[in-house]
Amino acid sequence: MLSRFIGRYLDPSESLLEILFGLIMALTLTVGARLLPPGEIRPLELAAALAGCNVAWGIIDAVFYLLGSLFNRNRRVQFARRLQATTDKARAIALIREEFALEGEPPMRAEDTAAFHKSLLEMLRHADTARARFTANDWAAARIILVLVSATAVPGLMPLLVMDDTGLALRVANAIQVVLLFGVGYRWAHYSGANPWRTATVVCLMGVVLVLIAVALGG
Repeated sequence: MLSRFIGRYLDPSESLLEILFGLIMALTLTVGARLLPPGEIRPLELAAALAGCNVAWGIIDAVFYLLGSLFNRNRRVQFARRLQATTDKARAIALIREEFALEGEPPMRAEDTAAFHKSLLEMLRHADTARARFTANDWAAARIILVLVSATAVPGLMPLLVMDDTGLALRVANAIQVVLLFGVGYRWAHYSGANPWRTATVVCLMGVVLVLIAVALGG
């Protein structure tokens, strides 16, 4: 039910990448904290920093999403205006072929590709070319991004809040977040048709490597 609701506003790749990003951010903090002398680790301060970091980056990602959505729609409006100003049909088809290249898509017959381009031309000839504005769906998607990135801090901060042994709490937090990285990879395979265990392992290892790089570089 929740994934269906999120899917109304975000592509699965977008939502999974946001979760992956949030987990990597949180794991970077909890792994980095393990490098501090035990006496310098204050669980409540670390939990607050973890929550604050992910909320801040959730806001940043949400704003970037809004800007990107508006940019892409206005770019399409500009393309439609350019197409409508083109009187040469062959030139218009060439523009569509260039703009909507199908490289990397499932192979299509040449005649089907040509028919696709012609149908696009007919639609874009009559498209509304008013400047795009933010929509209700944009704002909903941005709020979901904020929640997704912020929520990924919870698995990392909960052990810090409920466990007295800070070292053990960090180990538990790190373990939970690594398992969640694996879960994101498994879910990724569900949408992409890949081998779930192999994909989950690759995504998990990639996430851990990125965290180690970030920690090594002082991130």
